Amino acid sequence: MSEPPTFAVPPSFLGLPSDPNAAICVAGIPLDIGVTNRSGARFGPSAIRQASRMLVDGDHPFHWVDPRQLSLADIGDFAIALGDIPKSLALIEEQASRVDHLVALGGEHGITLPLLRALAKKRGPPALVHFDAHVDTWPENFGQIYAHGSVFYHAIEEDLIDPRRTVQIGIRSPVARNIYDWTLARGVTIITAQDVHEAGPADIAQRIRAGVGDAPVYLSFDIDALDPAFAPGTGTPEIGGLSSWQAQAIIRRLTGLNFVGMDVVEVAPAYDVAEITALAGATIAWEYLCLLARTQNATAKVKEPG
Repeated sequence: MSEPPTFAVPPSFLGLPSDPNAAICVAGIPLDIGVTNRSGARFGPSAIRQASRMLVDGDHPFHWVDPRQLSLADIGDFAIALGDIPKSLALIEEQASRVDHLVALGGEHGITLPLLRALAKKRGPPALVHFDAHVDTWPENFGQIYAHGSVFYHAIEEDLIDPRRTVQIGIRSPVARNIYDWTLARGVTIITAQDVHEAGPADIAQRIRAGVGDAPVYLSFDIDALDPAFAPGTGTPEIGGLSSWQAQAIIRRLTGLNFVGMDVVEVAPAYDVAEITALAGATIAWEYLCLLARTQNATAKVKEPG
């Protein structure tokens, strides 16, 4: 083989070059000052990039694409304001506004709010597919209105997403009943982890498709959607979660959706074991990119003459 061995792949995501003009850009966002339990997700981007070396040996074994065929680059980490959540959110939004299609590596889930602010200004409010143990629709967490558990409360209140085309998968944490009811009343579809276990990936993927329809879709994947057995390296682990194969099987069935951006958040490598959480995060981002590559291939074939 002419390519370098796995351990020698460059330290960017999938070994990608840096090109801010690429159609799809991967960026790290090392923010974790709004977390409510264990900190450390600021080190998530580097850990996810390191683990992504395992994903460069060939084509996706289901879609038969290599996402590196896309116009794709790793543009490094976004700047943040040390210790200042509102200023950090403003900086993240400004940097995200320069990218046409962003794949963000968190960092805590709070980074999703400025990413959606930037996206909504360019494209209008998208549908949302949200994997998580938590609904993240609390108005505030312990007095902090921009904590990582409030991101989708603000996204709904600011009209950054279409709540009636929002599907949450993997929900199972303790939650105040009024928060849960508020989320449902806004039109959000909640699919619990128990629902996933009982129904299976094919049924869940069908429910996601029905929920988002033909709208542009943003994917937000909190790694704590996975059970701690599969993702111990996170700040707010909750037992009873999805296995890595369940999440993978659901995402693989979301072909043809009009995705306009995604993030994978809450990887905290200090609590990880043998990189399994970082690898799960890297693989989720890779699975997403493979969906884009498959869609691009299908579009190209349709346009071929004859």
